[in-house]
Amino acid sequence: MDVTLSLKSGHLYRPGFVRRRWLCLLALLYCGFAGVATSSAQRRLTLDDAILLARKQSVEAEVALGELKSAYWEYRTYRANLLPEVSLGANIPSYNKRYSSYQREDGSYSFVRNDNIGIDGNLSLTQNLWFTGGSLSLRSSLDFTRNIGRGNENQYMSVPVVLTLSQPVFAANTFKWDRRIEPLRYKEAKASFLSSTEDVALSAITYFFNLLLAEENVGISGQNLRNAEKLYEVAQAKRSMGQISENDVLQLRLNMLNAQSALTENESSLKSAVFALRSFLALDENEEMELVVPDSVPSVLMNYEDVLSKALENNAFAHNIRRRQLEADYAVARAKGNLREMTLYAQIGYTGTDRDIHGAYSTLKDNQVVEVGLRIPILDWGKRRGRVKVAQSNRRVTESRLRQESMNFNQNLFILTEQFNNQLRQLRIAEEADAIARKRYETNVETFMIGKISTLDLNDAQTAKDEARRKRVSELYSYWRYYYQLRSLTLWDFAADTGIDADFVEIVK
Repeated sequence: MDVTLSLKSGHLYRPGFVRRRWLCLLALLYCGFAGVATSSAQRRLTLDDAILLARKQSVEAEVALGELKSAYWEYRTYRANLLPEVSLGANIPSYNKRYSSYQREDGSYSFVRNDNIGIDGNLSLTQNLWFTGGSLSLRSSLDFTRNIGRGNENQYMSVPVVLTLSQPVFAANTFKWDRRIEPLRYKEAKASFLSSTEDVALSAITYFFNLLLAEENVGISGQNLRNAEKLYEVAQAKRSMGQISENDVLQLRLNMLNAQSALTENESSLKSAVFALRSFLALDENEEMELVVPDSVPSVLMNYEDVLSKALENNAFAHNIRRRQLEADYAVARAKGNLREMTLYAQIGYTGTDRDIHGAYSTLKDNQVVEVGLRIPILDWGKRRGRVKVAQSNRRVTESRLRQESMNFNQNLFILTEQFNNQLRQLRIAEEADAIARKRYETNVETFMIGKISTLDLNDAQTAKDEARRKRVSELYSYWRYYYQLRSLTLWDFAADTGIDADFVEIVK
């Protein structure tokens, strides 16, 4: 609050002095009107505006969106693996002209010349079987070969249909585990994105209040300098009349110099804070901002049990805990499945060959293949069983870490809830202390003017006033920081009493 000081010594009220005061007053009025005109061209930025801009165009918001898109397409890839895949393959054409070795009936070798043109194509349909871990495919193909130099003889081979089953017997079912893990991973990614948007809001709040505090510091320093200059003038006049000691005059001179130094330092900090907020919000470097101090805060009281319930239901941490537990179980199952390897391979279909394409399809022969591959280590020096033990040990470590992380999460959430519930009272205390400190300083200034208190008392009142003002801004910042931290952890809007959600399909487009 501005404190106006006047000089009442009789020898200062000369006509020239009065004229100079009127000229100064006109100059101040002109500067004031110029300042109003300049401010009208500035962007008025409220805390909600800063948060909205940060969520739209900050780098942190872009990073969060990029991570969500990556998780979305990974989930789409997992879903696609469960659907039939149709593929087309072809060589059109292939030309082969070379010598190759040929073994005669007597066991001797000779070289024969190959000179042919070939064309082949196939169409296949493959379906992964998530309930067994195998795959089933249906395939149709046609091959054509023309032997050049031997009457241009043509040969066709057709496979109208062949059905193939490939089924691991003892291995862990990857598809079944993916059906349990991947949806959790995507839920975790969506919750992380929502929490990241709240973290972006937290960063915006920090930059906003850093600039607000820097502006307050500049305002306080400027006002202190003006007051120090006027008090120094008063002290000089009182010293000339013998009403004050030389020590007090020197102290007020020192106060004025310190105020000039503080103003210069705070103006530099203000420029840095302006640049930081403008850069974070991706605003034009020439755009000026006029911050609007939040005039109200949500008056909500939070219950820890309710906050914990919402956090365990919505937060990415809860999904992360379940996913990591499943991944540890999957690692053990995979290691156990690798103790022995057995694969069933079965194929049934029809094949036809002829010199023309019609004959290749009219004269068909059945084609059947059944294979059972088995690989059981007889002596591996405990390598595979060692891998099982490692996986089991890693699972126990993971379980211990998850328990500890859960305890830490609950404890931090409890502390944060208590801090938030106490912060509203702290804010009210800071506001009242700010008003009292300002009033005390004004009273001390008036008392000093009549010589009732020393410069030390005045300095103490000024320091208390400045600290009370900064404390009020700091407590307001702490309130909003705690509030958005709880929003980020619970994904719940406590002011509106509704969950925080988004249309993810539209977001990732």
